Amino acid sequence: MIKVIGVRFRKAGKIYYFDPNGLDIQAGQNVIVETVRGIEYGEVVIGVKEVTEDEVIQPLKSVIRITTEEDDAKEAKNRAKEKEAFGICIKKIKKHELDMKLIDVEYTFDNNKVLFYFTADGRIDFRELVKDLAAIFKTRIELRQIGVRDETKMIGSIGICGRALCCHTHLCEFQPVSIKMAKEQNLSLNPTKISGVCGRLMCCLKYEEGTYDYLNKALPNVGDRVITPEGFKGEVLSVNVLRQMVKVVTRKEDGDPEILQYKSNELKFKRCRKQQHKNNEDISQEDQEELKTLLNLEKKEGKMKRE
Repeated sequence: MIKVIGVRFRKAGKIYYFDPNGLDIQAGQNVIVETVRGIEYGEVVIGVKEVTEDEVIQPLKSVIRITTEEDDAKEAKNRAKEKEAFGICIKKIKKHELDMKLIDVEYTFDNNKVLFYFTADGRIDFRELVKDLAAIFKTRIELRQIGVRDETKMIGSIGICGRALCCHTHLCEFQPVSIKMAKEQNLSLNPTKISGVCGRLMCCLKYEEGTYDYLNKALPNVGDRVITPEGFKGEVLSVNVLRQMVKVVTRKEDGDPEILQYKSNELKFKRCRKQQHKNNEDISQEDQEELKTLLNLEKKEGKMKRE
């Protein structure tokens, strides 16, 4: 077992492990650490704890020190410099007529590097822009192209639920989200209803995936043949996943159909085909095309991250 602390460098950013170096460090404190980008200022979100060696990416770097008042003042100064750098970069982008959108600027704690985050539809030749910025800031310049998910995470907004976006407030890393999750939760496949502010599938579809996957295993599919507690044969009309209730169409002895509702554990059935998604709303051809576009964008963005 290895003693580590968890440090975060940006709001709702990824948590990285560091060796506490024998210091008594508590969650909520700030520390100075060395990363691949240089010396950085981070917030401790996980106090000293023990983890297995498999959970740690070697080599594990040590904490340099707990921050002092001078470090806090320098960090505040860096944040002010970032705002100034943002305005300068915007002017230079307009000067070079580049088709790109600047999202954020970040200084490393030691001012060894300035990172400019931007979005663009394709590849951008920003070599002249880098030269101009390097001449102004007299330090290393890095321009990093990000996707729409990362853009939304940095800027923040309000979701359709009325709350601040998960990715901007607490979601450390993006989890893979698929249309299958929306199907299992019996949601409309209308892209406008399952897409977030970023235009991609909502991250919250992932939250209840495990619960719905577990509950769906105990339910028949719509259209399946079942046997009711009374011994009648029927066909499943609809299911309520959360309540585990099933509506069944049966026929009486006189041949008239009757709709009855049962708990799933009261019925005898055998799942014989894949679950079919049935919505109250029909999906229009236009929505189907938009859904295909949405899926293609998801795949394209995932490929760009891997590259």
